[in-house]
Amino acid sequence: MTVTDRIALDPFGADIAAESARLRALGPIVPVELPGGIPAWAPTGYGTLKELILDPRVSRDPRLHWRLWPEIGEHPSWGWILGWVGVVNMLSTYGPDHTRLRKLVAPSFTHRRTEAMRPRVEAITSELLAALEAADGEVVDVKEGLAHPLPMRMICELMGVPDALWEDTDRLIADIMDTSDPSPEHAASVQRQIGTVLPALIAHRAEHPGDDITTELIRVRDEDGDRLSDEELLYTLLLVIGAGFETTVNLIGNAVVALLRRPEQLAAVRAGEIGWDAVVDETLRAHPSIASLPLRFAVTDLTVGEVTISAGDAIITTYAAAGLDPEHYGPDADRFDATRTADDHLSFGIGVHRCIGAPLARMEALTALPALFDRFPGLRLAEGDGGLRQVPSFIAFGWQEIPVRLRG
Repeated sequence: MTVTDRIALDPFGADIAAESARLRALGPIVPVELPGGIPAWAPTGYGTLKELILDPRVSRDPRLHWRLWPEIGEHPSWGWILGWVGVVNMLSTYGPDHTRLRKLVAPSFTHRRTEAMRPRVEAITSELLAALEAADGEVVDVKEGLAHPLPMRMICELMGVPDALWEDTDRLIADIMDTSDPSPEHAASVQRQIGTVLPALIAHRAEHPGDDITTELIRVRDEDGDRLSDEELLYTLLLVIGAGFETTVNLIGNAVVALLRRPEQLAAVRAGEIGWDAVVDETLRAHPSIASLPLRFAVTDLTVGEVTISAGDAIITTYAAAGLDPEHYGPDADRFDATRTADDHLSFGIGVHRCIGAPLARMEALTALPALFDRFPGLRLAEGDGGLRQVPSFIAFGWQEIPVRLRG
């Protein structure tokens, strides 16, 4: 196929697995169209995506390397992408700038600091499960009651987000993740929220410093502006907050649904035949919290198989397609099976771009999941397989709600 035969990605992400399979049948990398008509390339398999992620000729910086960057203003329906590439943080920088920004945040997510947070994660988990049990009606939403509030509260405490800004912060990240509406109005709403919620957080912490990441980044900006500018401070907060809770919400929720849909796997976990680490890895492989992340850019012409990606072309990082690749994970790659070895998944990234918050996300999931299933051994889906709805996004891979019955 040629670049004129671009495949439009479903902006609602209604069936990401099926869409990945259709694209894979067309070749190792396929010309696609993102919401609003943005042209890009989509790797369709594990090997191709891994090779491109690790290739130094693939950049994250649209200002330097996206040929269409100067044209964004000419396309009103492209405005939604600014929440992803119209920012200056680790997600959209290249080379030394990426290294500099990563070094500012990475110390807050070391193994030692993550372990120090474990008692707080355990306490919040226990509190949330008690509230679920107390509110036990006919049906409860385990996403609303556990999968969402646990990582949300942890990242807000870690970042020093005051209680008064929690709801606004939550809404901002949800609107950025929602790719079902490429309208200029939606894009403008996101930009307004970025321009109000995050400055409010910065102002609060500047006036009321605490033992949190926001306070530390403000100190770096004020003492050494060469290391962190005002713009970089704003967008680094956006990235760390968004990545710090939205992805973990989906990790926990996706694992719950996968196990409830496969009672034999859940029974093996209960019997100690499958470890929770394996459950988390298989969830990240088969149902990664981020399905496709925009955007990366070819610094020079790149050859993938028989396809040439021209310098300046955009590429999406297709984690869902990579995890479901039968060439890498076998003919049953589309089936959740926690007995397989899936710890080489790419869902946390790889190399210098590996997610710095991965240890915290794992720890939260490895705390919440066994606690949930131990407390409610009769837990089951209330709506069956057909009643769950994906979040409206080709980026996020998760459920809008997870209605369950706590007791069989």
